[in-house]
Amino acid sequence: MYNTILIPIDLSHKERIEPMLEIAKLLADGDAKITLTNVVEDIPDYVAAQIPSDVLKKAEVESLSALKAIAEQAGLEAETEVRRGHAGNTLLDIADEKKVDVIVIASHKPGWEDYLIGSTAARVVRHAKCAVHVLR
Repeated sequence: MYNTILIPIDLSHKERIEPMLEIAKLLADGDAKITLTNVVEDIPDYVAAQIPSDVLKKAEVESLSALKAIAEQAGLEAETEVRRGHAGNTLLDIADEKKVDVIVIASHKPGWEDYLIGSTAARVVRHAKCAVHVLR
């Protein structure tokens, strides 16, 4: 069905990873290119000044290692990528750059804060130029 699939992984919600991978496998053509990605959120400057300078770099390295382990455990031949920035905007940028056919993303039941600032999944659904499969 789809040739290029993007799977944004939130490493703090491990219970959602396997279902997203299974959905991606079902949606994928035989030789589909799958990318697992994680976005390390930027820290505001006023906070960054108070923490060690290598914290974000360490988070990126750990995230990349975790993504590679996830792909290996799932028996999935996938590209892994970690970027820094605003999660929603960065995922949309990656999807555009890679000419993604579908994004498989997990969402949660919206809370009050989501109505005020919006969730990452909601932003991706509203602004993606490709199909989006949302796992609840």
